[in-house]
Amino acid sequence: MTPNGDTEPVPASDAPAPDAPAPDVPASDVPASDVSASDTSASGGRRRLDAQSLKGLAHPLRMRILELLSLDGAATSSTLARRLGENTGTVSWHLRHLAEHGFIEEEVERGTKRERWWRRVPRANQLDIADFRDDPASSGALSVYLDQLLRQYFERVTAYVGEDWDDEWRAAGTVADWRDLRLTADELGAMNVELADVVNRYRTHSASRPAAADSAAFASASADDGGAELRPVVVQLQSFPRKGPGPS
Repeated sequence: MTPNGDTEPVPASDAPAPDAPAPDVPASDVPASDVSASDTSASGGRRRLDAQSLKGLAHPLRMRILELLSLDGAATSSTLARRLGENTGTVSWHLRHLAEHGFIEEEVERGTKRERWWRRVPRANQLDIADFRDDPASSGALSVYLDQLLRQYFERVTAYVGEDWDDEWRAAGTVADWRDLRLTADELGAMNVELADVVNRYRTHSASRPAAADSAAFASASADDGGAELRPVVVQLQSFPRKGPGPS
């Protein structure tokens, strides 16, 4: 990993244990006002979560299912159950629940009478905490959603740090932070917009490349890049103000 900012590279041998607890900080699915949560992996527009859709999604297993469908592509309930270590019937129930709330859809052209394939609806989910500030009935669902999203972010980084990568890919990745910025709220928002523009520029370039048919073909070669290896890449950004130290 290439360190950036004030962060030193994290050796694989020093990776956190897989069951290490997530930091006690909220997060969630595209950047917006207030503390917000965004999933920018989808390409079919953006859906702003309301109280009903939030309650439909805010369950740890449903969010894990949606994450796998987002990262690895379409799958059946039996495949997801094996990956998650869950009962197939339980996974099927949660899949139907996600479909009822419009987060996933059946891939009918691929399914059979015995096996149904499910895929994520290609649309980003956006949550703005300010929308729920005066809605105490949604506080439980909001808490579950934010906690699970942050755990997913944390677990992705933990998995990457602990995996065996060759020198080229290890040097290309980074886990970094910068701690010496002093910005106004407007400047912080503008910085996030600029960073998102950079990521979207690379996404546009990436969209011209053929997608892997399924998770078994994750790594592929690019003829346009001289046969260089192509792999899925996750970009996670957390930028937030911090309160100063309390009284000494």
